[in-house]
Amino acid sequence: MTTPLSESPFLRACRGETPDHVPVWFMRQAGRSLPEYRKLREGIAMLDSCFTTDLVVEITMQPVRRHGVDAAIFFSDIVVPLKAIGVDLDIVPGVGPVIAEPIRSRAQLAQLRDLEPDDVATILAAVTALTGELGSTPLIGFAGAPFTLASYLVEGRPSRDYRHTKALMHTDPDLWHDLMSRIAAIAGQFLRLQVQAGASAVQVFDSWAGALSLADYRTFSQPYAAAVLASVADLGVPRIHFGVGTGELLGAMGDAGADVVGVDWRIPLDEAVRRIGPDHAVQGNLDPTLLFAPPEVVEREARRVLDEGRAARGHIFNLGHGVLPETDPDALTRLVDVVHAHEPG
Repeated sequence: MTTPLSESPFLRACRGETPDHVPVWFMRQAGRSLPEYRKLREGIAMLDSCFTTDLVVEITMQPVRRHGVDAAIFFSDIVVPLKAIGVDLDIVPGVGPVIAEPIRSRAQLAQLRDLEPDDVATILAAVTALTGELGSTPLIGFAGAPFTLASYLVEGRPSRDYRHTKALMHTDPDLWHDLMSRIAAIAGQFLRLQVQAGASAVQVFDSWAGALSLADYRTFSQPYAAAVLASVADLGVPRIHFGVGTGELLGAMGDAGADVVGVDWRIPLDEAVRRIGPDHAVQGNLDPTLLFAPPEVVEREARRVLDEGRAARGHIFNLGHGVLPETDPDALTRLVDVVHAHEPG
């Protein structure tokens, strides 16, 4: 008998229930570690692939077939809605998102218009097709959190120190808040469209929030992450909030309104639960580089994470960040088996 989608282990853990096994999926599971992905993407630019319905469906399905994970993560990129509304950007191999004209003045805000369904029609078609193909496996839609998207828009490319971003925050806070409001609206619109097309859960990626102090996070970032999460509150789907290097921000991230808080590998899950509070499930948090260690080491460390996760209201096993491109896919499959064999807490 097929398990109803609403009773899937992933969605049950998001709700703080106890599924029959700890659910597991991997950030960047649909991507560069899979040879079938690399073959499919040959000669196709990243952003072109993100707007091609058939490619999105196939790439999203690949890790579900290969690894037996408990959720699919929609194949896309956090800058896709910005590209869809006409921002001049590209994803440069080996670099990341590059913005032709970084936003550093009020006049440039006009380009950040609302996202309309027609802007992402091929993407929404992929979401709908995937929900039919996945059956009882949930599909996670996602968007970038405003701070992380703003950092790309202001810096013009990935940055190590976010000097332009932080300078703008503090020297022209009115412009900063207006920029963040516009990005939050766009990200929220993108999430709503994905859920309305069939996504069963959403994740907000605040990948670079860890560059902020707690005070700056609360003032300049958290209200806008909260706005994005609130944009789908009425749709009844679990909401996950994830960042990197956010150990000192976890309490504030929990306050932003997500049902599940993602935790990177730098902090034990039981300590993360103490900081976040008892009313949230957690997601994480094996160090992605451990997948290059021998299988017995991976299993030992995975069991440690699973044991620490018992402290949470609900636990979704994941890595502490995305799958690295050089990862052996068989190591991921073995890890799924280890997690599924573990007695849930």
